[in-house]
Amino acid sequence: AVGANGKTINWAVISNYRQGIDADFNTLVNDVMAGNVGALLVYGTNPVYTFNNGKKFGDAIEKLPLSVSFNAGLDETSERCKYVIPSHNWLESWGDAEPKTGYYSLMQPTVNPLFKTRPFQTSLLKWAGNAIDYEAYFKDFWTKKLGTTDAYYAALQTGIIEPADTMGSLTYSSAKLADAVAKISGEKKAGNYEVVIYQKISMGSGSQANNPWLQELPDPISKVTWDNYAMVSPAFAKEFLNLDVSQQRQGDRYEVTPEKPVIKIKLNGAEIELPVLIIPGIHPKVVAVAVGYGRASKDTKNTKERIGMSANDSSDTNVYPLVRFDGTGFRYSGDAEISKTDKLYALAQTQVHGSTESRPVLYEATLKSFVANPERVLEEATKEREAMLHASHGEDFRKDATIYGDFEKPGIKWGMSIDLNTCTGCSACVVACTAENNVAVVGKTQVMRAHEMHWLRIDRYFTGDVSNPDVVFQPMLCQHCDNAPCENVCPVAATNHSSEGLNQMTYNRCIGTRYCANNCPFKVRRFNWLDYTGADSFDNNQEPLRGIDLDDVTWQM
Repeated sequence: AVGANGKTINWAVISNYRQGIDADFNTLVNDVMAGNVGALLVYGTNPVYTFNNGKKFGDAIEKLPLSVSFNAGLDETSERCKYVIPSHNWLESWGDAEPKTGYYSLMQPTVNPLFKTRPFQTSLLKWAGNAIDYEAYFKDFWTKKLGTTDAYYAALQTGIIEPADTMGSLTYSSAKLADAVAKISGEKKAGNYEVVIYQKISMGSGSQANNPWLQELPDPISKVTWDNYAMVSPAFAKEFLNLDVSQQRQGDRYEVTPEKPVIKIKLNGAEIELPVLIIPGIHPKVVAVAVGYGRASKDTKNTKERIGMSANDSSDTNVYPLVRFDGTGFRYSGDAEISKTDKLYALAQTQVHGSTESRPVLYEATLKSFVANPERVLEEATKEREAMLHASHGEDFRKDATIYGDFEKPGIKWGMSIDLNTCTGCSACVVACTAENNVAVVGKTQVMRAHEMHWLRIDRYFTGDVSNPDVVFQPMLCQHCDNAPCENVCPVAATNHSSEGLNQMTYNRCIGTRYCANNCPFKVRRFNWLDYTGADSFDNNQEPLRGIDLDDVTWQM
């Protein structure tokens, strides 16, 4: 309609992502269950968990004459197979991909294999009577395809092979398009509420559920860690749960209280229970639930040892059974029967842990008003700040409020610039910071006590209409202040100022006064005295993660 066919939209180059055919997989499942399959090879997938009738499928796999899993880690499907031949981790592997037509990505390992694994391609080659291993096969294939060894190494160096620019067009039927629209809009809604099933940015499909960094990563919107929940609108909460939160602000009691009412959801013949979380912007008739949780071993008593401790410590609710096959593909939404229960369940949220003591954290303006007066958003704060500083520190704040004699020297200035218009709150930086600095994972109970140890947090704010708000993200991290208030109050100089202007920390000097945290206007200081490196020396050290009443928890130190 806008003339994009063959111009801005290139039909000669198509996306090859998510090219699996649901109907073919459903046929395979039926064939396995009917005993019509002699051998099953599994690589990079875990259908016993992600299939809506995974338990029945797993039982059928166990009856096959031959079943082999090449998955790199133990999962629900691998433990049902007769043989497990772990393939390399993706960081240890050679490989190639064609993400879109004509564009080839060449993958090469960054580390040597850590365990006694081998590429699944090597196994297939050997079983087919070919003595060559996959690395040599890979090099030989691409050298012949590219013409020379030099071209092969050049492709490895750039990592991608791009085609010459081509542009194609596609003829399509407007009648078929109309039929598709009519089919979607004409679907009969049998129930009052629609459940939408989605993947969280941290958990995804659940393949990384045993990664504690991702379990403890606050969700960008809900700021919940370690658990699954059902997201509902304020209108749903008022209509269905008799909770009127329309006049409450972010940070009011209902948002921060950990105990949330639990609802029961019935869909596709399956039934689950989840606590509700009220989030502005959701349709009043929609309930959103995430997959990725509820990982469980066949031997549920040994899930911690088999699937993993972190996966076992998170929510035990698997949402995949709600997914239905409609004859063509799997549907991740549908009309559901929803009912109330008399249960409450505690969720660990991080959004309200940092107190700014009424200091404004986020200023907002339209582009038009900002261009007209760039200083307007700071006028009120500047006036209040100047009055406060003059009252306590005199006229020259930079001179009177610092203990450093060289305050007039420009020196080296260290800083980080964050474009707030670009930040989507994805929280990849939070995980990266955790990895780089070996930040401890504390678990759900400690997060509920505001003891999370993330050095970097991303606060989330809603603005505008509660039924259709905008979401604003505010990254909050150590600012390496030129006149850092944490440095001036430490009695043992654990936090100090370097000659290059960096705010430094000497950990073995710290005696835990927390004066620095009290003095930090950004509330980015973290304290936690639990022994995470030696905690395994205590029996049942993970017991508090099992939902014990926080008031009854006693700690062995």
